[in-house]
Amino acid sequence: MSSREFRPDLYVLARIIEALVNNGPMKRTRLATACGLSYDKLERYLNWMIEKNLVLVDGDGFVRLTRDGERSYEELVLWIKRYVGSLRIGKI
Repeated sequence: MSSREFRPDLYVLARIIEALVNNGPMKRTRLATACGLSYDKLERYLNWMIEKNLVLVDGDGFVRLTRDGERSYEELVLWIKRYVGSLRIGKI
């Protein structure tokens, strides 16, 4: 990561959270594919999300939402769907 603070794109965060809500815990490669992200981009987001206690990676390598992550689905993802209409998934 560069010297400046990582500022995540809220739409990308929402796509990661939504993928975990819809599909349950997933390994990183499958999650990256489900979100339309490159693996290295997903890693940057997951590191940030782990710091913020939104996700955790269990001993088997599965990414899981925490309670805070589940709440963020209700607050962020549903808000975007209600007011913006959808979460577009494109390669990033």
